[in-house]
Amino acid sequence: MGVNPVMVTGDNWRTAKAVAKEVGITDVRAEVMPAGKADVIRSFQKDGSVVAMVGDGINDSPALAAADVGMAIGAGTDIAIEAADYVLMRSNLEDVITAIDLSRKTFSRIRWNYVFASAYNIVSIPVAAGVLFPQLKVKLHTMGSWCMHGYVICNSCLLFSASEEI
Repeated sequence: MGVNPVMVTGDNWRTAKAVAKEVGITDVRAEVMPAGKADVIRSFQKDGSVVAMVGDGINDSPALAAADVGMAIGAGTDIAIEAADYVLMRSNLEDVITAIDLSRKTFSRIRWNYVFASAYNIVSIPVAAGVLFPQLKVKLHTMGSWCMHGYVICNSCLLFSASEEI
């Protein structure tokens, strides 16, 4: 996935290492104070990384606010939910993977729609202006515009099937 997970927690080292081992995280920072969590986020950002933070408590709020993308667990505290950009409705870490996959597919669709809309406009604007009319007697029919809009809408609707796959 191209994601480097790091566990930053206020819990003791023994608990942190046990949880990290269970979920497959190798980089663990334990016994970190709330302000220290935000400092860890900023240190990753200084290195040029895009940082996402997942948290559920009041102690996670500064880091959620400092992160490029903050994700609060839905069962978390109100302040964590307010500080986050996204709220995961279930208390399930697999939803983080789902959110990342869905956002990547969404941006992929946006890019494809942009490419096809640009290509259509590059061709259709000169034709609509009458560039080909003197030579070929070709005029642009409005149905072409509707077809392009239909393509963009159908392509975007594919996200529904993508979200079901995830």
